[in-house]
Amino acid sequence: MDLQLKGKVTVITGPAKGMGRAVTLAFAREGATLVLAGRDIAAIEPVAAEARALGVDALVVSCDMTVPAQTEALAADAMRAFGRIDVLVNVAGGSGPIGKTGWETSTEEFNEIVQLNMTGCFNTMHAVIPEMIARKSGKVVNVGGTFGMRGRAGRMAYSASKWGLRGITKSFALEAGPYGINVNCVAPGMVDGPRFREKVCANMAEKLGITLEEAMTRHAADYALKRVTNDDDVANACLFMASDVSRQITGVDLPVDGGWAML
Repeated sequence: MDLQLKGKVTVITGPAKGMGRAVTLAFAREGATLVLAGRDIAAIEPVAAEARALGVDALVVSCDMTVPAQTEALAADAMRAFGRIDVLVNVAGGSGPIGKTGWETSTEEFNEIVQLNMTGCFNTMHAVIPEMIARKSGKVVNVGGTFGMRGRAGRMAYSASKWGLRGITKSFALEAGPYGINVNCVAPGMVDGPRFREKVCANMAEKLGITLEEAMTRHAADYALKRVTNDDDVANACLFMASDVSRQITGVDLPVDGGWAML
């Protein structure tokens, strides 16, 4: 199926590694024109080079999504380079404290992850959506998480930030809908990768006195499909939400979790 993303100017935050890299290369394979934004330019450049090798333009922009002036500058850079913004994919985010109860979580830890996961997405949407409104066309995909759909012990701060992102997404969907703009949230479950293995599984293994592999197996057992999501699963969901195949879908949370949040 042709998703008709060729030449679509797509801003992707957090493209340097993991899900962000997979999302970036998925859009590159579809022929999208890329604007790749994040704090660490040196980490983004190799991904941009991979995208360019697939035959697409890829502009790299230094941007801290928690700073409004920088997200406004990001939108301006994209407009100067390509004249429009068709798609925004907010991948940038963090995990916050792992294994801490709410009362063990410090105010600083809570504020930091809320600022990154909620305010960062608000800032990029605030900067980009007015241009989409002017053209009465656009797609916004926020990468949330299933802990924003079900609570999770030991992940209060992260869960709160992703619940908040759902509210931001739904309100923007209602407000931007009359202008032909779709705003949706892709919600991964646990995603295999260094953070999952070295932080989440390591924390479980230490607490229960089991091996890392046993911890991974326990996580997979929670899901109907008995397997953990990978980066490409998330990337494919983002492609779907950014394409006109999903033209009549807005304001939804799409779990990509092998069957956990909704079952």
